[in-house]
Amino acid sequence: MQTLNVKRELIQWAIERSGRSTDVLARAMPKIAQWESGKAHPTLRQLEALAKKTWTPLGYFFLAEPPEERLPVPDFRTGGDHPIPRPSPNLIDTLYTMQRRQAWMREYLIEQKQEPLQYIGSAKVDGNISAVAKRIRQALGIADSWASRISTWTNALTVLREAAEAAGILVVINGVVGNDNHRKLDPTEFRGFVLSDVYAPLVFVNGSDARSAQMFTLAHELAHLWIGEGGLFDLPELQASDNQSEQFCNQIAAEFLIPATELRAFWGDAQRTNEPFQAIAGHFKVSPVVAARRALDLDLIAKPAFFEFYRAYQADERRQAARSKGGGDFYNNQNVRLGKRFARTVMQAAKEGRLLYRDAYALTGLHGSTFDKYAKALGVRA
Repeated sequence: MQTLNVKRELIQWAIERSGRSTDVLARAMPKIAQWESGKAHPTLRQLEALAKKTWTPLGYFFLAEPPEERLPVPDFRTGGDHPIPRPSPNLIDTLYTMQRRQAWMREYLIEQKQEPLQYIGSAKVDGNISAVAKRIRQALGIADSWASRISTWTNALTVLREAAEAAGILVVINGVVGNDNHRKLDPTEFRGFVLSDVYAPLVFVNGSDARSAQMFTLAHELAHLWIGEGGLFDLPELQASDNQSEQFCNQIAAEFLIPATELRAFWGDAQRTNEPFQAIAGHFKVSPVVAARRALDLDLIAKPAFFEFYRAYQADERRQAARSKGGGDFYNNQNVRLGKRFARTVMQAAKEGRLLYRDAYALTGLHGSTFDKYAKALGVRA
């Protein structure tokens, strides 16, 4: 069978980019080491298999040299103690998928004569932090003391997500690429990103991240929309990079979740308990990690105390996650992986004949009876 003279540099690049080792790939492609060294060349069918296994667009193997992949959004990641590596295929595929969804939703809303969202870009980076946090609460239709009415901080995350969707924001929380549970998103690579737009703003929270951090990430992303700026970020230890807008968004997120005046008033009561951060968490309906971070920001505790608590809590959360069976109901997962508002809009358009089912399947990642069953669960009818 005829082979293709693919440059070994491109094969090496695809393997390295995928993050998978040659030994692992060799289980399905025994000759991969020979292709990598240039001693042999793959057939078209073998190259297609390699492209699939490494999540590489097939056309890249026919380029003159490996491409330099650029992120389509500003990169506000800090990298922590290590340099920021090249973006993974999982991150790139997720970003482009979200951009396609946003583009479709934007076009649809414009066709439906939807008015632009006035709050997008309504705040300035040097604005009053407390005032901006209050305006976000007002736009989301939640009271200043909204969290006090909710039983747990995990429920508060759901309430915040649903309030953001009701305000016109596409909210996605997903820990894998689409519905592929074999392609887990790495929270050390990114915690979330924002695609700002006046018609279809989109925020993405990495669902593989600790649940204790997800609410802060979402609040941080909401702040990004108010300054009208998209971006990708990692927020190591819930701390933003030195970028001015990132610092501002972090301050807004902290004030939105735990107002400074209220925490200072409550701090004395919290200190009289055996677990002050848990007390703050219970009062404000945030995770204990967010509570500790806010106490540090307000100079109520020193850095060593925060980092000791943060690392112990994260280790405990990882142990709990390892014991958890995970999974959950597939259709309930779609409520956060797709977002109810986006899914319902796409499915209604398909049912009404304004969108080809083929395109609806591509936008949602759901097909056939799975698509129909979820549409029915959302109350979408022809």
